[in-house]
Amino acid sequence: METTGRIKGVAKDWQSDKLIISFEVNGVPSDLHDLEDKPLNITAKPYRRKRSKDANAMLWACLGEIAAALRTDKWEVYLQMLKRYGAYTYVLCKPQAVDMLKRQWRECEEVGTIIDVNGKPAVQMLCYYGSSTYDTKQFSVLLDGVVSEMKEMGLETPPSEDLRRSLEAWEKLHGQRETD
Repeated sequence: METTGRIKGVAKDWQSDKLIISFEVNGVPSDLHDLEDKPLNITAKPYRRKRSKDANAMLWACLGEIAAALRTDKWEVYLQMLKRYGAYTYVLCKPQAVDMLKRQWRECEEVGTIIDVNGKPAVQMLCYYGSSTYDTKQFSVLLDGVVSEMKEMGLETPPSEDLRRSLEAWEKLHGQRETD
């Protein structure tokens, strides 16, 4: 069973020293009947609405237009656009962990080597999040950037009404736009 809900209470059993967490969930009691008194794998993470398929489809359609004009593939264009308009973070890692870190991020580049607080060499990495992790504002910046690239290339862009509608759908699915 997978559902949404909220933590309503946390207590600690004084005999077992384990936590007792109460959830208020969306569901039907009969859905839980088969799970009663059985060991469970439990994951609790913040709820996040699914993003608008229209906005995502529009992004990939635009990336496809740019890729066709540049005679490359959409994935390469996507990675370029993440670097130009995407959300990122800096990460310090041990030199021997660079390749593993690169496999964990959508796009990653080495910035340079520094000496960390322990006096050991560390590699500073610039790591870009994939757009599937973006909030409304981040996705809007990415899509707007891709559309502006299309304009600069002289490509036909989606009508502004379609862009507005797709971003509104994104906002409805994600809630209010994030603010700085």
